[in-house]
Amino acid sequence: MVMEEKSPWNQNHLSMYARYVKRLIDIFFSLIGLTVLSLPLILMACLIRLDSEGPIFFLQERIGQHGKVFRIIKFRTMIVGAEQMGDGLQIHSFKDQRITKVGLVLRRTSLDELPQLINILKGDMSLVGPRPPVIYSPYPGYAAYPEWAKKRFLIKPGLTGSAQIKYRNRVEWDQRIAEDIRYLETLSFKTDLTLLFKTAAKFIETEPTQELAEEWDEGHQEKDKEVVK
Repeated sequence: MVMEEKSPWNQNHLSMYARYVKRLIDIFFSLIGLTVLSLPLILMACLIRLDSEGPIFFLQERIGQHGKVFRIIKFRTMIVGAEQMGDGLQIHSFKDQRITKVGLVLRRTSLDELPQLINILKGDMSLVGPRPPVIYSPYPGYAAYPEWAKKRFLIKPGLTGSAQIKYRNRVEWDQRIAEDIRYLETLSFKTDLTLLFKTAAKFIETEPTQELAEEWDEGHQEKDKEVVK
């Protein structure tokens, strides 16, 4: 799917909400979330440690706002040495034997994403925004993205986003990027609030919301780094 540049829409078109208010909301709710969820987060960390050998957290390089690379934080959900097992380095199913017992629960409920509240507090991410792609897919680095697609990087990536909710992984990347840009061009407090409510609704559905096909697995030792914190 080839997209054409339709307008000179750029950073200057972002609303006051997108430029200033959104960040204040991110700080407030990430602090609240980390405080309220501190005990559950500690419990999850202990269960990961007891369930399998290896670090608690999984760090992976992602492309953020304006092409800046940052390390996204997740709970580790796979066994050590996973890169030497299974179908290469990509996860296609929750039946993947490399996923730990605790990791399966965390992935099905998307609770493995909760440590990204730290990314939000640090300023790497936002509560709502385009999901941050890995640095080598779908394009090999920020510079390789077409100009029209780079618009999605004008704002911070999100814990949840419009394309993730609408399509999950059922469409090609270009279509997902186009949806991210539509979100960007209509960004408002109402839009973000609506997406947060939709995310909550998806969370309680039987079908998982984890974007399996998008992300390389956690056994990729050459490009990813797992650490205990």
